[in-house]
Amino acid sequence: MTLPLSRILLPAATSTLTNLRSWLDKPDARAKEAELLDARLAPDMFPFTRQYQIASDTVKGAAARLAGVEAPAMPDTEASFAELQARIDATLAFLATVDPAAIDAGAAREIELKFPNGGGMRFDGETYLVQFVLPNLYFHATAAYALLRGHGVAIGKPDFLAHLAGNMFAPPA
Repeated sequence: MTLPLSRILLPAATSTLTNLRSWLDKPDARAKEAELLDARLAPDMFPFTRQYQIASDTVKGAAARLAGVEAPAMPDTEASFAELQARIDATLAFLATVDPAAIDAGAAREIELKFPNGGGMRFDGETYLVQFVLPNLYFHATAAYALLRGHGVAIGKPDFLAHLAGNMFAPPA
């Protein structure tokens, strides 16, 4: 059985972005906002703010490329948690406008990514989603999560998987 691309992309993107957004509401994260915005896991890695921007770009770019529509422009100017949350809200709003059937139709479409250094990559739509988009999305979400944890924010695996909360049940007594 083959899953339609929209059934892969939309739930994964929506839940991951929604979880990322909610982490910024944690009181101890809010208390450390100024130090977190430019925090890095390593000197050669992007800062916290950029992790959120790339997660957003990954999702909106994937939906647009697969569906053959234009992604909204979002300048990378966020300088607060509120602005990062607004960016996620705008990304989720864009996702809601993309026709799932158009995403599904992109499975065989050639996707070409061009990088600032002049290089790039080519994929068919399915390979692009499964082997590039999802790992990239989870990488940047995990980097943001690790930065929060590393700065003492009380966040755990249940926060990363918060979208599954309705599926949890108590162990037998």
